[in-house]
This record gives sequence, C-alpha cells and structure tokens, in this order.
Amino acid sequence: MSDPVATSPPPGGPGPTWQRLTRIGPGSRRARGPITGKHSEPGNDLSVLGGLSALSLDALSSVAYGPEAMMLVLVAAGAGALRFTLPITLVICGMLVLLVISYTQVIGAHTDGGGAYAVSKANLGRWPALVAAASLVVDYVLTVAVSLAAGAASLGSVFPSLAHHLVLVSMIGLGILTVVNLFGLSESAKLLAAPTLIFILSVLATIVLGLVAFHSSRHIGSSEPFKATEAIGVILILKAFAAGCSAVTGVEAIANGVPAFRKPRARTAQKTEILLGLLLAVMLGGLAVVIHIHHVQPRGGVTVLAQLTAGSLGKGVPFYISNLAVTVVLGFAANTSFGGLPVLMSLLARDHRMPHAFYLRAERPVYRIGIVVLALASLLLLLAVSAETDRLIPLFTIGVFLGFTLSQLGLVRHWRAERPSRWQLRAAVNGAGATMTAIAVLVFLGTKFLEGAWVVVLAVPLLVFLFSRTETYYAEVGRELRLGLTPPCPQRHESIVIVPTTVVNLLTERAVSAAMSLGDTVIALAVAADEEEARRIESAWAEWTGAPALEVLVDGQRSLIRSTLRYVKSLDGADETITVLIPEILPRKRRHEILHNQRGRLLAAVLKARTDVVVATLPFRLHD
Repeated sequence: MSDPVATSPPPGGPGPTWQRLTRIGPGSRRARGPITGKHSEPGNDLSVLGGLSALSLDALSSVAYGPEAMMLVLVAAGAGALRFTLPITLVICGMLVLLVISYTQVIGAHTDGGGAYAVSKANLGRWPALVAAASLVVDYVLTVAVSLAAGAASLGSVFPSLAHHLVLVSMIGLGILTVVNLFGLSESAKLLAAPTLIFILSVLATIVLGLVAFHSSRHIGSSEPFKATEAIGVILILKAFAAGCSAVTGVEAIANGVPAFRKPRARTAQKTEILLGLLLAVMLGGLAVVIHIHHVQPRGGVTVLAQLTAGSLGKGVPFYISNLAVTVVLGFAANTSFGGLPVLMSLLARDHRMPHAFYLRAERPVYRIGIVVLALASLLLLLAVSAETDRLIPLFTIGVFLGFTLSQLGLVRHWRAERPSRWQLRAAVNGAGATMTAIAVLVFLGTKFLEGAWVVVLAVPLLVFLFSRTETYYAEVGRELRLGLTPPCPQRHESIVIVPTTVVNLLTERAVSAAMSLGDTVIALAVAADEEEARRIESAWAEWTGAPALEVLVDGQRSLIRSTLRYVKSLDGADETITVLIPEILPRKRRHEILHNQRGRLLAAVLKARTDVVVATLPFRLHD
C-alpha cells in the first residue's frame, strides 16, 4: 500500500470501512453498500470508579516516587533538612487542589477531550499548539521511563537480589508492554480495578497504622550517612519543591479521556477528577506526616514507600502484597502512554504535523508505528540514566507543567470568548492555575537545568521545529497538487508499453500479453553486449509468431538499467503515456530470492526516481 504522502488523511478517522469500487459518471452503476461495515466501538460507560482505575494510575502511582524525589534533594543539606518534607508537601497539595479545580473547568469546556494540544489548538493558535504537542510527547515518553524505573525499584525493595538489575527489570517490563500493545490487547477498567484498589488501600493502611503503630525496628535496606553538601536555603527548598511536584503529574488524564465516561460524561468525569484529587492529597499529605513524625530517611536498596509499608504493615504477607501492587500499578501507569502517545501522533499526522504513516492503523487496529517509536525512545532513556528514578524526575516535571500552563491559558481565552455565566470567576480560576504552573516551570528550569532539565529544553524546540517543517512540507505538496481545486478534464493519450526482456520464454509471453492488453503500442526492449548477440536475439524473436516490435540496444556491459533508462528518456516529449512493464519471478520460498537477480526491482526504483513514466510489475509465481 502506498504511503499517503501527498494526500490528506480522511477527517473521520481510519475506521475499517470498505466499499466496492464504484464509477461515478454517465451510465455508471450506483455504489453498493459496504462489504464490511464499520465496527461498532465499545460503549463509553466508564463510571467514577472505573475512570479512576483506567485513567488515574499515572497520578495515583506518583506517590511511589514523588515524596522520595523530594527527600533525596533535601538530604543534600543533611538529615535535618528532611523536616521540610511536610511543609513542602502541603504546598504541593495546595497546588493539587487548584489544578483539580482548573481541570474540572477543562472538562466542562471540552467534553470531547481537553488535552493540552486540543485546547491550545482551539484557543491559542498554531505555535502554542505545537509547543503543547511537543511537551505531551516528552511527557508520554518520560511517563513510561519513570513508571518502569520506579516499578523496578519497588520490586527490588521486595526482592533485594533484583535491586542490582534495575535496567534489566525495566527493559523486561517495557518489552511486555510493547508486545501487549502491538497485539492490541487493550486494558480495561475491570482488569485494573483490583490492583488499583489494593494499592490505594495499602497506602491508606500504611498512613493510618503509621500514625498509631509504626515500628522503626522494622527498617529494611541499608542505612546511609548523609553529609551536608549544601546549605538550607531558598534554592534547596525550590529544588525539593520541583522534585516533589512529580507527585501531581497525571491529573490531566481524566480531562483527556472525557468521551470514555458514562453519560452525562462531563459530570461523571468531573466527579472522577475530584475523587482523584481527594485521594492524591490524602495519600501525599498522610505519607508526609508519617515521614515527619517518625523521621524516616532514604535508605539504600529500598524505596521510601517500601520503608513506610514495612514500618506500618510489618514484613509479612501484607508487605509483599502492598509492594507488588505498587509495581503492578506503576506498570499500568506506564501503559497509559502506549494508549495516549500513538493517538496523539495520529492527531498530529491528521493535522499534517507528523508523517502520515503515524495515522495508519494495523489490522488489530493499533497505531503500531507510534507504539514502536515510544518503546524505542523509552528504552534509550532508561539506558541513558541506568533506570534511576531520581535522574528522570528533573526531566519529567517540565513537560507536564508546560502542558498544564498552556491548558489553563487556553481556558482563559475560551471563557473570554464564550462569556457563559460566571465566566469571570472561571477565567480567574484558570488564570490562577496558569500563573501557578508557569511559575513552577520557571522554578524547574532554574533549579534543574544542569541536572538534566536541559534535555527537555532542547527536545521541545526540536520537536516544534519538526512539526512545523512537516506541516510546511505537506502544505507545499498540497499546493503543487492543487488540493481542494477541481483539476482539468482528464484526457486520453495514446499509450506505449515497454517490456524489458532477454529471451523468448513463458515469462516473456505473459508480459507481452499483459502489455498488449494495457497499451496501444507494445515495444519489447532487449540489451545485447555486441552486434552478434543482437542478431541472435532478433533471429529468435522473428521465429515467434505474433510478437510485437523488438528494439535491441547494444551495450558493452549489458546494463539493462542504464540502457532502458536512456531509451525511456529518448521518448520524453512525446504526447503518449509511457508504461514500463517489468516481469518479475517470485520463487517458491523467500530464501530462494538470492538465487535470482534483482534487476527488475532496481530498474523500477531507478525509473521512479529519474523519470515520470508509469512503472508496473508483473509477478510470475513458480509453482510448488
């Protein structure tokens, strides 16, 4: 199937609807119905709890690494600096409340899905939309890398022998997710409900029991001395805040998936968003309180959450169940990117901002090209940072909060344009959210630039440039094809069909017969090394009854490709349509292809690259 390079993808999406070939015009038959009707989509019936399981795992699972990322920054000033964990967490919870309120506004305004790209495109224009798309691409890739790295660390906390093989564990998880998504085995809310419920209950139990029955004697992992290398100051607090903000990533996912909810979709999605915010705030705040009361410090070989679980639940079966649930939920959180990024790439391809190949679905149907690109990008990232979560966090938050900012700014423009009831209050809420997240982006850039954030600062403009140049290319192609304009009346030209050949055999007969059916004039074209060989070819051809005209070209090197190209170019300027029909032998088995020359394929490639003739191939299958 040819790549739709110069054509616009259909606006309705690549559904599997096929119709019989229909000719339109005088005397033509009317179109018949579809051979295969469009498959009906499964019902959009996510409930509040189902939406929490299907769309909120990225946000909920961030409690497994967000608080720890903050603590690892604070200990640079010594163990005493960990007392700032609780107040910084409370500030982040305040930000979370404002974000949740803002995204309930997004849900109400964009009931068809309010992703940063869609909101920016509708309200802010081309360049902000491209920036939003670039930040989302970075966000999706980092979500996979961070979730898998955090999941591997959680698994290493339960099974210490795995703690030294985080990269391998992450790669295995990435491989499983890639294969599952390539085969189109999509996740369902019912499948996710059990591990999500276990994860939430275990975290809540850790908080409750940690407040009343925490046992420091249950410490796991190895203690590490923390020598102060930085002074406690504004810069350190801001760095810790930037790292801890990774705990509120993912709150936008519900707004992106509004169409999947049960009717009334906007109201159900808003309830889910509020429940997510409530749960996340309780879990973040509760864990911070337990950390503060019991002076929990990061330890070698285990996660902070695993330490808290051991201290609250003990080291028995509940400990294993809890941490395995954390690993599973983090894996599913990574899987959300496999559903989100390929769809975003398909939307960008539909808008001519990515190659149109990303718009195509496979038979399942899944966007396989997007899945493969996401898997490769995530693999390279995991290898680059050795699957260390704390090295990924500085890259993670910038793209996420940049998307937050653009979404909120887009909503401010939306309210000012639509002016519904209480629009000033709505615009003020989103404006406050945009200001807060924009300040957060500046904080991240200022405090994390040298720690890896420069990669995102470089990646986002490069992606924007890529999207822009791709869109410009398609626009130029569209102008050259005069897309949208009615072309001149088609005209019939006399046709010449050229058949490259060597000797008279059954393959030659098939090719010549096909050529005689295709065109008005058929020319067989042979190449000889010298005059004597040319006479032998002409003599054999003369004995063939009904044979078309034969042209024999003499070339000392017997180059079929060079001679055919010269002959075709000699006919340039003629008013005929020239077709080169290339006969091609298809062997019984693929391994036998090496036994046949590939001059036919090479000739087709050269003719397509250097001439404007029609190139056709005639397969000749060897029977078993």
